[in-house]
Amino acid sequence: MSITIYHNPACGTSRNTLAMIRQSGEEPRVVEYLVTPPSREELAALIRAMGIPVRDLLRRKGTPYDALGLDDPKWTDEELIDFMMAHPILINRPIVVTPLGTRLCRPSEAVIDILPNPDIGPFVKEDGEIIPVRKAARA
Repeated sequence: MSITIYHNPACGTSRNTLAMIRQSGEEPRVVEYLVTPPSREELAALIRAMGIPVRDLLRRKGTPYDALGLDDPKWTDEELIDFMMAHPILINRPIVVTPLGTRLCRPSEAVIDILPNPDIGPFVKEDGEIIPVRKAARA
């Protein structure tokens, strides 16, 4: 099974998501996207695979989002991708790719729905929140 997580080790949501993947029995390919950002083509492909608007992938908190005026609707999708390429911190995380789909995993338990083995048992997040045993909702 091939799973990839676009990960920021400084982010609790990203760390929780990575731990859930590992608890499912998988060792994912971990891409620290601030160190090794995806190429423009990879980023565009991830956005298409998630089926979300480009704006939905922008992270505001702790980024130059406000300083760059990214709230302005004048920016095209291509321009927003340019900003993410220039400032990878603008890419929201974690993004997880599995054979069952690609998802921005916010909250972290969103990853369960795309894990090949969704029966990870109970999980305790770093902040102490307990994620009860649940099975993924398969279509």
